[in-house]
Amino acid sequence: MKRRDFFKVAAAAGVSYAASPVIRAADNSLIASVNQEIETNIADASKSPRVADSMPGRFPGRVVKCINGKSVSAEGEHNPEVIYDMLAKSMLALTGKDNLPDAWRMFVSPEDIIGLKVNPVAGRLLTTSHAVTKSVVRQLEEAGIPRNNIVIWDRREMQLHETGYTQENYPGITITGTECMDQKGGFYDNEGKLYSQGRIDKEHFFYANLEGEYDDYTIPYMVNGGKYSYFTNIVTQKVTKIINLPILKNAGPTTTLCLKNLSFGSVTNTGRLHQLWHETCAYVCAFAPLRDKVVLNIADGITGCFEGGPSAKPQYICNYNMLLVGTDPVAVDRVGHDVVIAKRIGMGIQQEDKPSASRFLDLAQELKLGIGKLEQIETEELLLG
Repeated sequence: MKRRDFFKVAAAAGVSYAASPVIRAADNSLIASVNQEIETNIADASKSPRVADSMPGRFPGRVVKCINGKSVSAEGEHNPEVIYDMLAKSMLALTGKDNLPDAWRMFVSPEDIIGLKVNPVAGRLLTTSHAVTKSVVRQLEEAGIPRNNIVIWDRREMQLHETGYTQENYPGITITGTECMDQKGGFYDNEGKLYSQGRIDKEHFFYANLEGEYDDYTIPYMVNGGKYSYFTNIVTQKVTKIINLPILKNAGPTTTLCLKNLSFGSVTNTGRLHQLWHETCAYVCAFAPLRDKVVLNIADGITGCFEGGPSAKPQYICNYNMLLVGTDPVAVDRVGHDVVIAKRIGMGIQQEDKPSASRFLDLAQELKLGIGKLEQIETEELLLG
């Protein structure tokens, strides 16, 4: 995949975001169709025994869908107290607990190092809401979790900073990513080695028989080429639990929520994997560093998009005024997929939801990561305002 197969995202979202390549397939779609079966190491994922918290977690097939029209003001500002209340009521509904700290302590303890996986990929136009993230942090602290045990992370550290995930906004919390720069904006140390190389774990990887080939401009955003995608050491070594905070948004006729946020955000050499998009979304999550550590998924639908994703175009951004909460990432993705696709159909962008668009959910269910069939999912709706 050569540089002509990449494009730079429009500059409105920030300097390094604008310079960061978004990988497209040769047919210029984000999701390529692969006709031949491609060899992977997915069989290795099952060699590691499951643990008590392994996907789909404590509440398989259960999703709380919380809606409050007051979560966004008439001026387009997110209302922190309303969103805090939405999250609190969702956690109580999911767990059946009467006490909010007790609800959180079902999933985390003060001894855990908790990674909050946010999504800043679309830049300042559409990032995981700070009102949502700060509500999670506040409720974790109220449950007895020390602030210095919380890590906010994503694949690209520079995008985190540009979208407001900084020490100034989150004092005492570690903000980190796999792909990173020094203070001068350089990717390489004095010996010519990528800083990012020190943030990957070559003992944990997803293999696919697809070659990743990148030019000098692109390799810092991929970390390595070849046929191996290595897991970030954030998930293999640094955190003990992960809370996943994806955004309700589309990628063409499909959606990028829990599984996509985790899979493409946790490994290197992802450009080639758009040719294996559905498999990657499911397969990478089946490996122990994600399968056994993701204890909660909170899909941020306060503001999302229905077209132009996974980046962002202002005319397609909308307020769903919604949170989707569950331990089962597949079930949350299924419910969220239907919300976004219904919006696309309502806006006349597509006529129907084709089964092929959610094939990643079928693959994930086959891998026992969760429930992807809507008729098997228990959705509790909370209409708060």
